[in-house]
Amino acid sequence: MTWGSIRLGRTLLRERFTAAETGIARSMDLDGQESNPPLTRVVLVATHDNINALDSDAPIAVTWTDKPERNGFYQVKGCNSTITEHVGDRVLADWKIGLDRLGSAGEVDLQSRLTGAVRLNDFSLTGERWHAPPIGHYAYYTGSTNPTSMTRATLDGTITVYRSIPAAASPRWGCSPLDYLKGRVRVTDTTAGLEVDGTQRPVPATAWALSNGLVNVTPTVTAGVIDVQAYTGSAWHSKLWNVTIGGSNVATWDSATLLRNDLEHIVLRLTASRSPGRATVDLALRRGSRILEGYLQSGSSATLAVYRQASETNTSFAASGYVIATGNDGDGNRFAAGSARTFTAHANGGVSKASATALDFWLGVQAGGGSPASGDAATDLRNQYVGSLAEATYCVRR
Repeated sequence: MTWGSIRLGRTLLRERFTAAETGIARSMDLDGQESNPPLTRVVLVATHDNINALDSDAPIAVTWTDKPERNGFYQVKGCNSTITEHVGDRVLADWKIGLDRLGSAGEVDLQSRLTGAVRLNDFSLTGERWHAPPIGHYAYYTGSTNPTSMTRATLDGTITVYRSIPAAASPRWGCSPLDYLKGRVRVTDTTAGLEVDGTQRPVPATAWALSNGLVNVTPTVTAGVIDVQAYTGSAWHSKLWNVTIGGSNVATWDSATLLRNDLEHIVLRLTASRSPGRATVDLALRRGSRILEGYLQSGSSATLAVYRQASETNTSFAASGYVIATGNDGDGNRFAAGSARTFTAHANGGVSKASATALDFWLGVQAGGGSPASGDAATDLRNQYVGSLAEATYCVRR
């Protein structure tokens, strides 16, 4: 017998025969079992952790192989998984998940509530309100005033980025549950080769990847260096960036902690020991964004810097909040970096701040080099960084 699959958000589970539903509240109770073998032990444990970390705050898309009529948007009301280890033989994870049905693709809209103010900055910038729903969404609505839009080619397909979102608008849009994950931001446990769900679960300190299909970020074997890759021309192109405090690279990351793990926005915190004290760097990606956002902190004041490991000739527009490579690289792009607060341009290309305990920064590329598309120029990336707003997604009845 070939078993089907249930996908609950990021997590894929074996489909059982029964899906018990109740009327009125339209709740559903699911149960099942994952095992090693056939799964590897590391994948089984990671799946167990994913189940117990499911988030009850945000809607998730749930889809079935053999029961597609049940496809829809749900909210998790309860979850548990129990590991049974038969030493030297097999490992089992028996799970139960309770769901409340929010509606099918035809019953509900998804609403993105964009809140807060533009990022505090030292350059008198108003920023740009922008938003990127999943690939495959439809009927995007912001009221009587329509935004403009552009598209970006991602590893998952072409994503639409809406620009100049009207003030105070909370965009509404439709989406099939089958499309809801397309273009998402994701953290992968590269030891297990499995995407991480929720925040209440471990992430290997040096075995992770953070991606949105446009930007891919990984740690490197060299302490204090991150690899930020840009997806252009249907391929990934890598640039290494040093993260330094007081002129020395941050030591090996001791831990990785997920502060936020939603389809539209992920924040990963890395912590490293210092003598004495600690340093942290928060790395953030948003759906549809071409830039990695970062926030470096140190317990004691020092010169904080994030800059290209291999020096590239660059032009400083530090007085306007960014620096950019002077010419195209071999991939036809130009690196770009900046900060919302006053900084000094690093000679290699990057940002530096003396006598500081914190440094915000963004890293990316001006895709297309000297001829970027509208929305992809370094000034656009800067404005999108400053204008990024907090986003939360809800289901609302049509």
